[in-house]
Amino acid sequence: MKHSTRLMTGVAAFAAVALALTGCSPGGTTDEDVAAPTTDPGTAETTDLTPVTLQLQWFAQAQFGGYYAALDQGYYKDEGLDVTLQEGGADIVPQDALVSGDADYAISWVPKVLGSIQQGANITSVAQIFERSGTLQVSFKDKNLTSAADLKGHTVGSWGYGNEWEIFAGLQQAKVGIDDVTMVTQGFDMLGLLQGDIDAAQAMTYNEYAQVLETINPDTGKLYQPEDLNVIDWNKEGSGMLQDSIWADADKLASDPAYQETTVKFLKASIKGWIYVMNDPQASADIVTAAGSTLGTSHQLWMANEVNKLIWPSTNGIGITDDAAWARTVDIALKTANDTGATILTEAPPATAHTNEYVQKALDELIAEGVDVKGTGYTPIDVVLNEGGN
Repeated sequence: MKHSTRLMTGVAAFAAVALALTGCSPGGTTDEDVAAPTTDPGTAETTDLTPVTLQLQWFAQAQFGGYYAALDQGYYKDEGLDVTLQEGGADIVPQDALVSGDADYAISWVPKVLGSIQQGANITSVAQIFERSGTLQVSFKDKNLTSAADLKGHTVGSWGYGNEWEIFAGLQQAKVGIDDVTMVTQGFDMLGLLQGDIDAAQAMTYNEYAQVLETINPDTGKLYQPEDLNVIDWNKEGSGMLQDSIWADADKLASDPAYQETTVKFLKASIKGWIYVMNDPQASADIVTAAGSTLGTSHQLWMANEVNKLIWPSTNGIGITDDAAWARTVDIALKTANDTGATILTEAPPATAHTNEYVQKALDELIAEGVDVKGTGYTPIDVVLNEGGN
């Protein structure tokens, strides 16, 4: 596996590249990847650096802005690491890349990886970067859908691929039966909603929701506005599940001191990258664009700003897994059935499924350096979207 201080992507079909050009990503399907150039790491300055590959969950975009910022700003190099960011796509499962040894760390949603762990993947969440879920159901105001209970009798869109569990959990908690709604498979875009085929479409706050706001309302000739829409926030419905987490090899954590040390260094530098995004979302959006993202400039800035809201302010310090949020995610994974009657888990995950040990060490070092790891006083910026996200 070739390592580089620049961007390296996985192999993906041309169709996956075309999908990326639409800017449509659910913040992580179960499968994900594309292709981009790499640079030769064989220079004197990288000789003594430890090579590390991070498998991303999707194509280059501000959802992963902290890692791109850490690379661009030299934070990884400062920690003695030569980091490769390996893009995801429609045919890449991040945790599989980790298990197979094609990556040293991976980004993926917790419920998806819990299923892999039950199937035998010995991996560990070492940092919970997103504290809050970014998943919504979006509808037009005239549908009057403001809660999970209101979805009864309506057509509800879902991407599937493991992104549907918050919807099923929300319906279950609202006492709405699966047969009480019409669930349809939704593309990784908002066309179904815009064309009237879906009453409530699945969307990430940082991506698909913005796609609607980047579209011309034929009734006004201007862009749709938030007041034209209703959103169901699964956090508020009580079914929000933990999403972007950094996963590591549990066997190596248990037996390899060098990997343990590298994990702390990698987390420390990555956290510095996310702090950079918090402090300057525009610069971080520009960094991701320069790395090859195909998303428009206003869309990219929107994404950086909305991702910041999922992280900051951080209750216990960025990367710390909240016990209550973990327990809620596991409980939903055990008790929520989908339309086939299946659940994510049939038994509780092992204690090795997550740990705060390494991220706490990284935070302790940053705190000793005077870094605010909670984002105290964080305030999001106002972003003006342009048509098509340009």
